[in-house]
Formats: sequence, C-alpha cells, structure tokens
Amino acid sequence: MSSLTAALAEYLTIRRKLGFKLGRQGQLLQDFVAYLDEHDATTVTIELAMAWAQKPTGARRSWWGARLSAVRVFAKHLQTIDPATEVPPADLLPARSQRATPYLYSASDIDALMSAARGLTAEHRAVTYATLIGLLAVTGMRVGEAIRLDLDDIDWSEGSLTIRKSKFGKSREVVLHPTTVEALRTYVRHRQQLRPRPRTPSFFVSMAGTRLIYNNVHFTFHELAGQAAIGPRSSRCRPRPHDLRHTFAVNTLLAWYRAGLDVPSRMHLLSTYLGHLDPSDTYWYLSATPELLGLAGQRLERTLGELP
Repeated sequence: MSSLTAALAEYLTIRRKLGFKLGRQGQLLQDFVAYLDEHDATTVTIELAMAWAQKPTGARRSWWGARLSAVRVFAKHLQTIDPATEVPPADLLPARSQRATPYLYSASDIDALMSAARGLTAEHRAVTYATLIGLLAVTGMRVGEAIRLDLDDIDWSEGSLTIRKSKFGKSREVVLHPTTVEALRTYVRHRQQLRPRPRTPSFFVSMAGTRLIYNNVHFTFHELAGQAAIGPRSSRCRPRPHDLRHTFAVNTLLAWYRAGLDVPSRMHLLSTYLGHLDPSDTYWYLSATPELLGLAGQRLERTLGELP
C-alpha cells in the first residue's frame, strides 16, 4: 500500500465519522490516488490534479470542476501532513453546477406513478414499488432512508417509524397517518405471502429477498414515470424520486399558509420531520413554486402593513 493510499483511507475515515458519506467523492479520490501511483508521484501536484480532472475527454467543464473539487479538499488535508502538497486554486476549473429545478408532482401524477407500479409484471415487485412510492410521497423521506428501513424500525402501536443514522449521522422519528400505517401493514402481509423467507431484515425487499438497491430504485422509477407519461419540463426539471420529497415539503407549506398559520414559527417542525440540520435548509422550498412564493409574499405584506 502506497503512502497516498494510506493517507486517503485515513482521510475518508475521518470525514465519514464526521457524518459525510463521500460515496462518489470517495470513488473519485481512489481513482485519483491510483492515477498518482501510476505516475510514481508521492504527493499531489497541481499539474497532475489538472491532468486527472480532465481525463474524461469530451466531458462537461462542470464535471471536470467537480472532479478537481474533490481533489482540492483532499489536498488541503494532505497539506497538514506533507507541506509539499500542492492545493489546486479555487479558480481552476471552477465547478458551476446548477441545482436541479424541483419537479413538483400533482396528486394525479402520484396516482399515475403508483398505478404504473401496480402494473409491473411480478406481483411482489408491483406491491413493493407501489408502497415505496406512496411512502415517499406522504412522508417526504429520502429514497436512501426508505430502503434502509428494517421491519423493527416500524412501531405499529405508536404509528411511527424510526430513520436511523441518515444524513450527517442523524436519526429521527417520523409519525405516520393511520392510513399510511395500514398501507404498510398490507405490504407486510403481501410480503409474507410472496417472500416468506427474506434474506435481510429490510422492510422493503427485492424479488431475490434482499434489500433494494438505490440505483435499481432510480432506474425503475424512471421507467414508471415514462409509463405514467410524466416527462421532463425542461433540461433542468426532470422527474426524480427525490422530488417526491420536494413535493411533500411544498404541499405542507402551502397547507399551512392557506390555513392562516404562522409558517416561520412552524418551520422548525418541518425541518425536524424532514431531517434537515437547520430551518434555513427548508426555506429553500419557498422558491420551488410560484404559488408558495406568492403566499409568502402576501403574508410579508400584511405583516409590514401592521407595523406602526
């Protein structure tokens, strides 16, 4: 094992203990260190970092920038150990990735997605994906959180579920509507009939009796979206499973505004439910739909009008 490989292992361990998952970044850095080893390099140089970042010929400049950005953070860590390490300046291949525009689903869109899921050929797969999509829609859970659920994470008597060690290592409890609890019970009954001996404690199980795989869930979701005639609205606004979370957040805020509630004072409740670190992360949803932004503006105008 080279000294750089050992340093990378230590770096990833430290960062992950701090709550950073570093899935894609970890893979990129392993490839980068392998590239350095191929060139007999014992430390990071700007020249080698730039050459590696631009290896995918024909790729977008933003992807080159993202690759170099991963190296930059690692190089800063290395520099505290080896002063000879060169840290690529921030103005080299700046990553200007734009946040995707949320795809807000209507109630009929969600019905169409679940209907398409029920039409999947294998009965167990059909029941699994229809239940998964429904759970994401009514709780705003992240896809990864849903597929990591175990049977023991459901408290049937309390009508809640526990999400363990999600983003940044946080755990939280999610209260469920009685109809959601019943839908989950129905899935368990189907699962026991169709897959009585699963190979995992996971709540959602695949045809093979194993835990669902994240990439497979995304692939299947996009297939279902196509069957439900749910297509892109623009190059930056495409249907994704994660947008069920955006839709849940926006609909919650809309309901609060329409009910005349004091939304700012309740924002921490939604933040906690969604598993955000700070309410400021949740405020981003205000810009997700013109109606929501308009209601927020009307509330602000009324508040300003009441000031002496």
